[in-house]
Amino acid sequence: MSLPAIRELPSIGPRELAGLCDTLIDCVDGGASVNFMLPMTRAKAEAFWKTVGAGLARGDRALVIAEDPRGEIMGTAQAVWAPQENQPHRGEIAKMLVRRNARRHGVGGLLLAAAERAALAAGRTVLTLDTASPEAERLYERGGWQRVGTVPKYALLPDGAFRATTIFYKDLAAR
Repeated sequence: MSLPAIRELPSIGPRELAGLCDTLIDCVDGGASVNFMLPMTRAKAEAFWKTVGAGLARGDRALVIAEDPRGEIMGTAQAVWAPQENQPHRGEIAKMLVRRNARRHGVGGLLLAAAERAALAAGRTVLTLDTASPEAERLYERGGWQRVGTVPKYALLPDGAFRATTIFYKDLAAR
């Protein structure tokens, strides 16, 4: 598999909406604990991505995507800015999604680095994230993220089973 093209989206057009929905559905159907339960419908996916599009329009986040040579979205990640007045330096990595057929090919690392660059460009130097995936934990640790701890029964997997979540942070100014 060749490396994907990574780009930041200023907005979500119809083509991107379709690819982002396909990516979210693939991840949830594969068991990803990313706030959705089965059955994962296109209507739920579209509603979510339209909310993200509204966030882009407000300027409260950055959205990056990875595309294969045909322009198909292979993965995505967001950097969401903390809304609190006393946290103008902080953001969160959210909805880091890589399609199952694109995993273990470096896509996640490229998306994570792009989201970090977008956060730094927006003046966000302290980032947090949470994950319920041991594979993702290894990715974040390789990327220099620091494990804070694990919260048991933090969320449900798409099939309804409880899942612990591990919290990470990264100080981008400490590079």
